[in-house]
Amino acid sequence: MVNSKPPEMPLTDQQLEQIKQTAVKLAKQHGFQDLRVSDTNTSGYFERFKQWVDDGYHGCMSFLERNQELRQNPAELHPNSCRVLSLRFDYLNDNASFTTPLKDKSIANISRYALGRDYHKLMRKRLQQVIEELKSTLNDELDIDYRVFVDSAPVLETAFAEKSGLGWKGKHTLIINKDAGSWFFLGEIFINLPLPVDEPGEDMCGGCTSCITLCPTNAILDDRKIDARRCISYLTIENQGAIPEELRPLMGNRIYGCDDCQLACPWNRYSKQTQIDDFSPRHNLHTISLETLWGWDEQEFLDNFQGSPIRRIGYQNWLRNLAVAIGNSKQPAMIEPLKAKYEDANEMVQEHIDWAIDQLSNPYKTDTSTIDKKTQKLIHCVTVMLPRDA
Repeated sequence: MVNSKPPEMPLTDQQLEQIKQTAVKLAKQHGFQDLRVSDTNTSGYFERFKQWVDDGYHGCMSFLERNQELRQNPAELHPNSCRVLSLRFDYLNDNASFTTPLKDKSIANISRYALGRDYHKLMRKRLQQVIEELKSTLNDELDIDYRVFVDSAPVLETAFAEKSGLGWKGKHTLIINKDAGSWFFLGEIFINLPLPVDEPGEDMCGGCTSCITLCPTNAILDDRKIDARRCISYLTIENQGAIPEELRPLMGNRIYGCDDCQLACPWNRYSKQTQIDDFSPRHNLHTISLETLWGWDEQEFLDNFQGSPIRRIGYQNWLRNLAVAIGNSKQPAMIEPLKAKYEDANEMVQEHIDWAIDQLSNPYKTDTSTIDKKTQKLIHCVTVMLPRDA
């Protein structure tokens, strides 16, 4: 195990507190809504994560199996780290239109985080600015060492967010902040300054099970675990193969990610709207039709999703997702457009096109009453709890 090493120059508790407050101020200047501090101890959190992987709930995300020692001991990932700065970056824009794709199956339902620019580069640049400006305010004799992370390394980010009091881990496994809901990204800065740590917050989910009850595919398990193999976000983004046929009718028109567990959460009535223009929807993605997206050729896909997280799944997986959504759309007029792309699609996509055509040709073949009821309940939740964003 690598030991955490503080800077050579000793600092008083008062000086460390001043540095921390300067970091908080700089974070807010660069668009972050909060910054909290924790130590690097992952005891309890790592064991829980490892058991989740050992149980196979991570599906085909083999990268989660690797580098376990780095997740367990952050000082192995970045030597001398003794603190983790966890930062919150809100992304919900003022064009949420949550109920539009829920009410109309011909409209594409895309996770709100993916409507605009990819958050990775945007956040990394800002994190870098925060820590560089913090360094510039400190004594040159201080040997400050750091590394920034944005969902890009084996970091137990929700553990550090929870330890630092940035929020608590909801039953849907996302971090919830009592004043801001869960529509935010997390970023981390590992640093060798022994800054004062914050206290963990209180778990305030209580007896609420809305996210569990309204998950379309029943992917949310007891004890704050997700079975990724059933999660629509996994199926449409990380999954590289065919989507299990029994799950396809449950996916509705969700073609990239899924926000249902967040829409069902009453704490999101306190969510904050972002002021970052880069998170605004591009190409009217919040209200665009499945027919329009199906009409894009591969070059249009690449051009229109330049700088978008959607681009990384590739055109064939994009068509796979769209085919499932179209099959669920009850639009028989889409049969011919589906056939038109058949010859140029790969074998996996062709199988999904065949399925979609069969669904549209036999509209009563699949019983969708259960998922339809869940959708109606979700629309009610959004209308009542999130009227600003409905």
